Amino acid sequence: MADGKKSGEFFTYKGRPLVRCGDEIYYGNMEEPYVIRLQIKSKKNVGGEEIADKVTVQLMATDPYLSPRKQLIKSSEKSGLYLAMDIADIWLERALSNKKKK
Repeated sequence: MADGKKSGEFFTYKGRPLVRCGDEIYYGNMEEPYVIRLQIKSKKNVGGEEIADKVTVQLMATDPYLSPRKQLIKSSEKSGLYLAMDIADIWLERALSNKKKK
């Protein structure tokens, strides 16, 4: 715990959990109706560091009773993690605000 984080806490981006497992990043709370899955499809070397090049962004429903096909709401491919996170935040915010209005 040298970094000051307690066990069980996640990194956050704009107040929502951000969890990475290999080349997949999940953004959002699994207890809410929607989350974002970011899949790093390719990487490039910049200044000796490996960074994400092509990233698939997917808005997904968290309902476990839906088939995997029906869980996928929206999908897009972006160049770079910054653009992918930008659209991910917009999609998730809109999906969650629309769900609350209904």
